[in-house]
Amino acid sequence: MNRDLLKALQVAWGLPEFRSGLRHLIDLDEVSALLATLSVAEHDRDVERSLVGLLRSALDTVEIREAVLLLLERHEVRRPLVAALVEPLADRPGAAAAVASAAEDPTVRREVRAVLDNAKVRELVWQAVDDQANDDRLGLIRRALVLVVRHPSVARLAWALRRHGVFRELRRKPR
Repeated sequence: MNRDLLKALQVAWGLPEFRSGLRHLIDLDEVSALLATLSVAEHDRDVERSLVGLLRSALDTVEIREAVLLLLERHEVRRPLVAALVEPLADRPGAAAAVASAAEDPTVRREVRAVLDNAKVRELVWQAVDDQANDDRLGLIRRALVLVVRHPSVARLAWALRRHGVFRELRRKPR
């Protein structure tokens, strides 16, 4: 397991607000089993769908959503999480720098909170995730446009991510 991710999880687990957000709302054995299965290179799509379903139900629960947002807001947790997130991007230093820069921006974090706090936006995001998983590019593009046009918080988040070069770097091909 990635050392930075492990460090972030240990710090998060030490936060009473984080533990109280998760204590009675999530089956930690189920999460452990899913993570173990995902760590194997040859996992199937059903496991990914199970994880997405778990994330969907978790983010619809106020206490869990607050616990997750706490991870982004606390410097001592955010730093190792970002380090773990950008590690796979070692061959793409521009993308790693853009993601790290965006994660440190309070405006980006504020807009992530606004997006996750809106139930209609969350539902459209999950529909877009489903479209992407089903290789429905047209549905994905349509949902993305609806999100940006109808929900100002999504548009503000997109602009904040654009300022950090996240979209530009994601479009670049790895070398």
